[in-house]
Amino acid sequence: MDYVLRQAAPDDAEAVVLMHTAAHEESYGHLLSPAFFAERRRSIPERVARRRPYLDVPHPRILAIDSGGGIVGLADAGPPRQEDAPCALELYSIFVLARAQGSGLGRALMAAALGESPAYLWVLEENTRAQAFYRRQGFAFDGGRGHLPPEWEGVPELRMVRGQPAA
Repeated sequence: MDYVLRQAAPDDAEAVVLMHTAAHEESYGHLLSPAFFAERRRSIPERVARRRPYLDVPHPRILAIDSGGGIVGLADAGPPRQEDAPCALELYSIFVLARAQGSGLGRALMAAALGESPAYLWVLEENTRAQAFYRRQGFAFDGGRGHLPPEWEGVPELRMVRGQPAA
């Protein structure tokens, strides 16, 4: 299957939120409660409104579009959200719908969002499939630990870093 990668735009907000919602259900269905997903679906209109300005920035907000024009993947990156970040670039998220997984699309999205730059990311502690993908892309755990906010049920997460500068 062929995909086109492009920078997202504010007009993509609804399609991005719908794809993100589906990806969360596919990826985290075993980690979060049914009530969490019901709330995510209920909040789609508000999330679309919040997503529009988020997509109107120069930072990588990369979409993967399939031959039918649907969004099947996304990756976004930018400046660190934490003051004690291990490097100057954070991969905020990367998702590929199940039907496109195993195609090399995740690797292509990551390359488009990060290039070869040193970067870090947060991954759910129990998401071993994502952790394996990140290890194949040169990321390693650096000991950073955290928890998602209460609205995400406080799920534990771990930090991974690629190309960390020597101290």
